Amino acid sequence: MKPTTRGTLAAVVTGVAAVMGAAAATPAVAAATVPVPVPLDGVERALNLQTPKIAGELPVPMPGGPDGPRYVQGRMLPERAVPQLPVGAGLPGADVRAPLPHLLGHGFDHLGVDAPAAAVSTLTPGLSLDAPLTAPNPDHAGLPGLKLPQAAVLGPLLKTVPGANVGMGAGA
Repeated sequence: MKPTTRGTLAAVVTGVAAVMGAAAATPAVAAATVPVPVPLDGVERALNLQTPKIAGELPVPMPGGPDGPRYVQGRMLPERAVPQLPVGAGLPGADVRAPLPHLLGHGFDHLGVDAPAAAVSTLTPGLSLDAPLTAPNPDHAGLPGLKLPQAAVLGPLLKTVPGANVGMGAGA
């Protein structure tokens, strides 16, 4: 093999290895929020006035793994017949910055509201049932005994901590 061919082959192998290493080092991660800009530049140019700057964030719901049924001693059916499904998402966020003109003189100040997207964790409702029979009883020839049926609705859960910042400052 000629030295130029060896050098070209070594460069190609090194490039492929570098690309594969970079791909392995940065795994694909789903975004938690999607930015939503509100374009008002055309209105600002057409009317020749300062318009507010508005942007938002919409959360992407991410389902989690359900906490499956649990078997309990002495019950015929598992404890959670219909399991609760966790869903993690967020409240939408907003960033608004409105210009405030000076009453006397030239220039602008601004009024800003920043409400970042807040994380929300939820659990869907679930159901827990128990049959009107007990476990097999050896005293009654292995037949189950009778008891009152039981049913429980597992209520939904919602947890979040929203927040917002309101401020004024110099500059548009």
